Amino acid sequence: MNDKKQVSITIGLMCVVLTCAIVVQLNTIKEATKIVGTSYAEQSLKDEVLRWKENYESLYKNLEETEEKLEKARSEATQENGRGTELEGELSNINKLLGLTELTGRGVVVTLSDNTTVTSEGISVDEDINDYVVHDEDLRSVVNELYNAGAEAISINGQRLVNTSAITCSGTVITINGIKLNSPFVISAIGNPESLYSIERTGGYIELMRQTGAIAETTKSNNITVPKFSGALSSKYMRNVE
Repeated sequence: MNDKKQVSITIGLMCVVLTCAIVVQLNTIKEATKIVGTSYAEQSLKDEVLRWKENYESLYKNLEETEEKLEKARSEATQENGRGTELEGELSNINKLLGLTELTGRGVVVTLSDNTTVTSEGISVDEDINDYVVHDEDLRSVVNELYNAGAEAISINGQRLVNTSAITCSGTVITINGIKLNSPFVISAIGNPESLYSIERTGGYIELMRQTGAIAETTKSNNITVPKFSGALSSKYMRNVE
């Protein structure tokens, strides 16, 4: 009986040890599977972003190649046809107005920046920290004043503004033409420098931004370059009158 009892105890202890070992092994496998799953998900997301980036770059490259071929065809047609020269000039002017051509000329550069020297703890209770930050409405207001002053072409941080451009805010990030941009915002405007510089007038939006706490600077320049619009122009509702 004693031998049988001892054997039973030994077998029982072995079962407990074996059960503990199995539980530990299962937990280890579970954690390893979780880590592998997370890593796989992250890698899949990275691969998807990379594929979209490659597709965009490929499409943009094809667009540039097509534009080069079209430009070559126009040039050849112009050499053979006097009327083609006139049409080429008209098309060039249309592209300028649509924002499809890189432009250079005189104008002003307006730089709007967040006031990073101010913190929530460093202002009084009746002040708002958002007044020290550049918002999408600030950019829209300054751009409108520049257009009203005679600006012929405008870009913000290299993004050309066209008739379909949108300046929106997503959290703390401002988006223009679908591209996320951060402070400082450099607004390049081509036009009569004297007329454009009038946005520095008393009571203008630039002065208001300074009074509320943001940083704004306007300088004249004789050599401003505004890039062409890199997106695609499209329309859904416009139709030719028949």
